[in-house]
Amino acid sequence: MTFWHLAHILGFTLWLGAGLAAMLVGIRGRAEDRPSQALIVRMLHGIHRILMLPGIGLTIASGFYLSVPAAKAGQPSSWLMAMQLAGVIAALLVIFVSLPALGRLKRLSPVGDTATLFDALRRRQARAGMIAGNLGLISLLAGVLHKY
Repeated sequence: MTFWHLAHILGFTLWLGAGLAAMLVGIRGRAEDRPSQALIVRMLHGIHRILMLPGIGLTIASGFYLSVPAAKAGQPSSWLMAMQLAGVIAALLVIFVSLPALGRLKRLSPVGDTATLFDALRRRQARAGMIAGNLGLISLLAGVLHKY
């Protein structure tokens, strides 16, 4: 069981740490000039693909394994259920909204004809990231309260 706890902690540390790094890059990147926005998007895409996505996979896989005994025992704690629900919704937002938006943003130019689409996708990605980040923190808090 210790290996799975370590995997879960490593996974959500990668996930939430990468989320905080992406938030900082995104916020600080808004102050940059328009052509530099393409670099900001490439950095965000790298953070999501290299750190956040493996963290999500590790967290979900280890969380499933750790939840099986609680599910077999009958009635799992409401904090455990809150942690799972918030974590899965956050993972789905990152995988199905943030990553595809960043993938499309990488192929667009922040200046010229595609600037309007670039801005719309950037807002969508930022909104999804903000919601996923808050759900991740709620999941972390619920996981801590589950242990008490």
